[in-house]
Amino acid sequence: MSDQNPYEKLGVSEDASFDEIQDVRNRLFEQYKGDSKRLEVIEAAYDAILMDRLRMRQEGKIKVPERIRFPELRAQASPKENLTPREHSPAWLQRTLDQPTPTDVLLPGAWYVGLSAVSVFYQSGGDQALPLLLVVGVAISIYFLNRKEGKSGRAVLLTLFGLITGLVAGGLVANWLAQPIEQFIHLSGNQFSTVVTFILLWLINSFLR
Repeated sequence: MSDQNPYEKLGVSEDASFDEIQDVRNRLFEQYKGDSKRLEVIEAAYDAILMDRLRMRQEGKIKVPERIRFPELRAQASPKENLTPREHSPAWLQRTLDQPTPTDVLLPGAWYVGLSAVSVFYQSGGDQALPLLLVVGVAISIYFLNRKEGKSGRAVLLTLFGLITGLVAGGLVANWLAQPIEQFIHLSGNQFSTVVTFILLWLINSFLR
């Protein structure tokens, strides 16, 4: 552990943005709450990274946001100044919601847009192709959720929740708006509920952890 540089100790790359570094620090503080030794290591690594970034800024190698301060000044700041809006939210909400990067949003979004397009425009297989598309959507959801946190059990549970909720909600809305959907959008009830499910799975993949 002592041979690791502060970036490795914190678990971020050396080209990570300040927002990414701060988010990892906050997440580790929440994860190891109560473990004073581990928190000291995390804080020391974070301070070392700040000092390194400020040194690089003085040398003109990078631009550092103005909100970054020396660790000793940051330690003297009042708790209100240090708290981000996310830290004001309840602990259970912080553990559930994620702050996705553009890649976290766009990559699963591209998959689900493609699956939705196939669901809507692929007519030769009819509704028989929809279960297969749902299986693919479920596999994609589990993959991306597990890639975020490495918790396969939680990824499966969240995906099953999204699948069941999407199918039930989509089916209810499709039955309620059956005639407008078929007349103006040319979708069957099963196609509509499948698209709703893909939208819900995308939201879960992008904004939950």
